[in-house]
Amino acid sequence: MVLTGRFVLLTVLGAVPLVLWPSWATAGWVLLALAVAGLADAALAPSPRQLEVQRTATTPVRLETPSQSVLSVRNPGRRTVRAVFRDAWPPSAGAGANRHRWTGAPGERAEFVTELLPTRRGDRHAAPVTVRTRTALGLVARQVNVEVPATVRVMPPFRSSRHLPSKLARLRELDGATTVMVRGQGSEFDSLRDYVVGDDVRSIDWRASARRQHVVVRTWRPERDRRVIIVLDSSRQAAARVGDETRFDAAIEAALLLTALASQSGDRVDVLIADRRVRASVQQRPGTRILSSLSDQLAGIEPDFIEADWPLIVSAVDDVSRQRSLVVLLTDLNAAALSETLVPVLPMLTRRHSVVLASVSDPALAEYAARRDTAADAFLAASAERARLDRAGVARMLRAAGLETLDETPESLAPALADLYIALKATGRL
Repeated sequence: MVLTGRFVLLTVLGAVPLVLWPSWATAGWVLLALAVAGLADAALAPSPRQLEVQRTATTPVRLETPSQSVLSVRNPGRRTVRAVFRDAWPPSAGAGANRHRWTGAPGERAEFVTELLPTRRGDRHAAPVTVRTRTALGLVARQVNVEVPATVRVMPPFRSSRHLPSKLARLRELDGATTVMVRGQGSEFDSLRDYVVGDDVRSIDWRASARRQHVVVRTWRPERDRRVIIVLDSSRQAAARVGDETRFDAAIEAALLLTALASQSGDRVDVLIADRRVRASVQQRPGTRILSSLSDQLAGIEPDFIEADWPLIVSAVDDVSRQRSLVVLLTDLNAAALSETLVPVLPMLTRRHSVVLASVSDPALAEYAARRDTAADAFLAASAERARLDRAGVARMLRAAGLETLDETPESLAPALADLYIALKATGRL
């Protein structure tokens, strides 16, 4: 039972007789009248447990994308019900106005919509629905919490999708969808066409020219049906915050863009999320949409505060594919972490695969390095420069070992990795 504002007002009015006739008897009669009025009003209020309450299942949504929770209620009783429903969700679900008033006649149904705007990835589980019923007097109300399970799966936002059309256009140019194909873009023979001024003479097919009695040239296209294996490091290195998000969130954006680009260009994509164990493995199957599967898997994964086991990760890559593939490692250029575990097993990767290591750099380092106003700023700038030099040194060491490296800001990593992938396809190195 819940006391309402009307009951409080009635209690204040009950003080009037005490002022006019101050005595213990008057106080007793006032208290008795308030108790009788409250209990009678509570007895007349319909039980909230008799109402049928359901939540409509919600579909997965991307982070920062509006969603809805639909609350369906029905009054199966024989009396009209005046009720208030609170459709409760955790703060990270971003619920808007979630209190809904309803006067329902016997047998009547109603639906109430609560707007959601999630602010975190993962499964957001609804809290119980609070149902409160009252009478026309509204002195007291009867209240109960009803367990109505519902979950909203919040997937990564995929902000880098805005780069996808331009990257696909570049791939179509490489693939010969445009009117001109030039020698050097890819290494798979595509077709023959007549020579035009400006063509590379090295692309002339002399035998075909002799047969046709005019000069023709070979055209080439990027290789298709290649394997791309993306490894997302979910260890403590990925948990470091860069700006408003973690390195892991920026790596997710890069992985999603590369997955969309490679799958639409005809390559097969496999994704591993690992630290000391393989936490998820998403493989492209015929007839499946790997991008949606990857987004679904990444929804509930957060980086762990443990070190990455790179020998185990390299072994997992070999289990995925032993044929030559492009292996993209999305991890941090941390000298201490990489030199102890990744560098010793790099030959196992580079011997069989083309390897790219893509890292998220902190743009704050450049800001700190530019400050020289005070002594504290100078010390901070020196530390920032030291960190930048260490990262550059690790990148040089990895390039010497045969890796391609990227060290970009969170906003630049995804398009830079897509550009590198296109460049590798253009030069036939994939």
